[in-house]
Amino acid sequence: MAELAFLTDGVEMPRLDEALMRKWIEAVARGFEKSVGDLSYIFCNDEKILEVNRQFLNHDYFTDIITFDYSRRHRISGDMFISLDTVASNAEMVGAAYEMELYRVIIHGILHLCGVNDKGVGEREIMERHENESLQLLSNLISQNNEI
Repeated sequence: MAELAFLTDGVEMPRLDEALMRKWIEAVARGFEKSVGDLSYIFCNDEKILEVNRQFLNHDYFTDIITFDYSRRHRISGDMFISLDTVASNAEMVGAAYEMELYRVIIHGILHLCGVNDKGVGEREIMERHENESLQLLSNLISQNNEI
């Protein structure tokens, strides 16, 4: 079975139902005709994500997620650094619950691994649509778990 790792660097681990996250991620990947390989989420602070952004991408700014894609053909795999500081500030800025913003960012990385981009003309809207569909899927999975 592919490894799904949740790690921290300088921050406290957010509360996540790891079994639910795996089920959700696998369902989203299947929607893109992908299977799930090894995935690592590294939750960190703004200082660490800035360091990663500078070192590996030559970008000098904060971001919520940096995704390193090691996918092969139809099997997604990668490392995803998520700044919990930026997740919190983005949630506040858009008026979203922190937990929902964290889920949005978690699946954003998976969508990148599945081939969804967000930098080109019109791509941001496509990414947002996939994020919203994925969040609805998560909501459905949570409802199903509560019915058991």
